[in-house]
Amino acid sequence: MFRTTGKCLCEKRLLWIMKMVNILAGNRILRCLHLLLCCLLCEAGDETVTLQEVEGTTITLHTGITGIQSDAKIQWIYGPEKAEETILFSQVFKGETVTEISERFKERLQLDRISGALTIRNISRNDSGVYLFQVLTGRFSSRTFSVSVYAPVSAPVIRNQRGHRSVISTEPCFLLCSVENGEDVNLSWYRENERISTTSNTDLSVPLNLSLQLHHDKNTNTYICVSANPVSYKTSSLSITQLCYHTSGKTKDSHSLLPALISAGLFILLIILLTLGFWLKRKKHQEKSEELTYADVNIKAHTAERDKEEENSTVTDGEVERDSVVYSHVMRSK
Repeated sequence: MFRTTGKCLCEKRLLWIMKMVNILAGNRILRCLHLLLCCLLCEAGDETVTLQEVEGTTITLHTGITGIQSDAKIQWIYGPEKAEETILFSQVFKGETVTEISERFKERLQLDRISGALTIRNISRNDSGVYLFQVLTGRFSSRTFSVSVYAPVSAPVIRNQRGHRSVISTEPCFLLCSVENGEDVNLSWYRENERISTTSNTDLSVPLNLSLQLHHDKNTNTYICVSANPVSYKTSSLSITQLCYHTSGKTKDSHSLLPALISAGLFILLIILLTLGFWLKRKKHQEKSEELTYADVNIKAHTAERDKEEENSTVTDGEVERDSVVYSHVMRSK
């Protein structure tokens, strides 16, 4: 994505050409010719190419020139707001091509000496700014690039703003779309292909939020929330029934009380189960105690009966013995 605008860089070009002229020529006439050429170029204006790129990608700044002479001097200048620092300078010295690259872009720049195109690898948001290309062969050429680098936009998240999904048919449903804010990020709601609302905020520390109010008669439509910046976009779509559906109930309070009623019912059931368990355990303990008491009573009864039988047996034996003595005494008396 790019566009071109007119911009004059006469002062920078003049200084650069004067430097080149001092190296290449020592006579006054040649210097005047180069200065005149520079002024003509400044009056005509300089073409600025605007580029918008995604962070982390590789871009190439094409100069629109082909067939640069092999002994040409090529220079790329960069600055966040205006080109002022040389980041690459390439020339032929003693038959060999010597290219110097600034430490800021070390290992990330590649120059095509045939066209002067500059390739930047792994470009970051800190690399946004103005890039100026200059080449001096038999004639002077330049081109300016305005590069804006953006981070990929985050995907938006849609949620029910009121927290509960069910609403009665006479009330609207409130949805909220949110996304992490960023440079030139905007957030929009679409109904089918129609944009119905949009928002943005220059305060990047604040997330973007955009609400949507829906009524029962619109539930058949599909809604899409879109987050976008100049180089990327993400969407989240839904059918309204996924987050909010209408019911024919008398009041929404009855629906909101349903979870509470379920919880209360479960609590009561738990109390009943605990009480029943305690009662069964107590009953079992009582039955066991009664069994032990009954057994003890039986043992005591058997013991008493046995003692009584032994006592009766003792009494009977004494009587027999006493009767025998009386009988013997009577017999002797006779």
